[in-house]
Amino acid sequence: MQKIIILDFGSQTTQLIGRRVRELDTFCEILPYNKFPVGDESVIGVILSGSPFSVHDPDAFQVDLSQFVGKVPVLGICYGAQYISHVNGGKVEKTDTREYGRAHLQFIDKENPLFRGFDDHSQVWMSHGDSITAIPDGFECIASTADVKYAAYWSRAKNVNSKLSNGQMIWAVQFHPEVFHSLQGTQLLKNFVVDICGSKQEWSAASFVDTTVAELKDQLGNDRVILGLSGGVDSSVAAVLLNRAIGQNLTCIFVDHGMLRKNEFSQVLNDYKGLGLNVIGVDASRKFFDDLKGVSDPEQKRKIIGRDFVEVFNEEAHKITDAKWLAQGTIYPDRIESLNITGKVIKSHHNVGGLPEEMHLKLCEPLQWLFKDEVRRVGRQLGMPEHLITRHPFPGPGLAVRILGDITPEKVQILQEADDIYIRGLREYVCDDGEVLYNKIWQAGAILLSTVRSVGVMGDERTYEHPIALRAVTSTDAMTADWAHLPYDFMAKVSNEIINKVKGVNRVCYDISSKPPATIEWE
Repeated sequence: MQKIIILDFGSQTTQLIGRRVRELDTFCEILPYNKFPVGDESVIGVILSGSPFSVHDPDAFQVDLSQFVGKVPVLGICYGAQYISHVNGGKVEKTDTREYGRAHLQFIDKENPLFRGFDDHSQVWMSHGDSITAIPDGFECIASTADVKYAAYWSRAKNVNSKLSNGQMIWAVQFHPEVFHSLQGTQLLKNFVVDICGSKQEWSAASFVDTTVAELKDQLGNDRVILGLSGGVDSSVAAVLLNRAIGQNLTCIFVDHGMLRKNEFSQVLNDYKGLGLNVIGVDASRKFFDDLKGVSDPEQKRKIIGRDFVEVFNEEAHKITDAKWLAQGTIYPDRIESLNITGKVIKSHHNVGGLPEEMHLKLCEPLQWLFKDEVRRVGRQLGMPEHLITRHPFPGPGLAVRILGDITPEKVQILQEADDIYIRGLREYVCDDGEVLYNKIWQAGAILLSTVRSVGVMGDERTYEHPIALRAVTSTDAMTADWAHLPYDFMAKVSNEIINKVKGVNRVCYDISSKPPATIEWE
């Protein structure tokens, strides 16, 4: 299959480049800057990302451009553009002021294939401190802005060793076409990926299902596979995909640690049985509550839940004595987030290298190249119920990281009731445009501030009970998130219902923090 390689130099928007390329029905792979797959004939183009470094920093990331220049078209973005200039004899210098924000292109060569279909003075987004002040010999400037002479440049120098009839095709832009504020950034990427690189645009949910099912049949044969289900979108889609490939040779294990949402354990089991999956449900809530007793530190809670989950899952998995594979619903952002290009752990994921090596099982991750929205499209292609596909992300430790303080069954029940009212309300509220409010939100949940009590009055009595905080965010991939502007009438109704119906709660607040600086979860 054709693919675009995106070499990651550490930019916060590298994943966004990948998403934009995938939206063009073209497969892409994000790799560390120094891991280009030399000899891979399926590569049709290379994109160099931005970076937090200056090309002059002693620790700046460097790549051998000869691995792909002259073999496939290349697009450098921001740092990528500066690096191409720097190593080819151009000049990159610190500027008096960092250029950050909106700018407008002034075209020198609007007929250049990179700018096909662009409007005059098209708006782009700049974010850089260094600037290219001279481009190398053999390169031509094709666009400027009011403050940046070399906003875009290219080279079509002839290269006798090149497979390309047009020679050494390199494009470089100092702005970020992948971000929303570059209004025709998607058009630029389309021009590069489709028109210049020649993508056949064959990457789709349907093609992914057909190809992956065939690959799974070949990879797994008649082997038995174990899959840990969470009830979430990723593991559910992975299970249905594997079930289509190997049928009853797949055994799924769904562990209830006691901190799922109200009635979620039974509801999810019914959903899975309706999909024809072979599922073992394990109620291990007593073990988890016992081990969490008196523990209030967030990181300690996570570690205990993670350890107990492994123990319970391992115990069940060992009952399936002929299993040879462990399947996981790992998706692409999990893999990218877990290790950055320096090898430093950014965020631990329970399904990336999670279970102990002594299980002696080979790993199968059928969704490892997909983004969340692509997983949902695959789920629809597989005919899964919409309520499973659109389910909001839910943390592995469950409500334990939405209860501030120690965990008790009583506190979990309070939060389950409040959360149920909130989530049901989101599912039932229809917006003016006819869309259900739940579907406009990336993630929502209630948080119990069990370490806090507030004064209230109910009837003629003074109360001294807990506040509930409601959280709802909009996002595309959870890398960044903004608080959702929920309708006032909805919030008034939900607040009133929680306070009236949930014993132990006398106040409801709404969290209006964005990520960054806050996180989506409270713990």
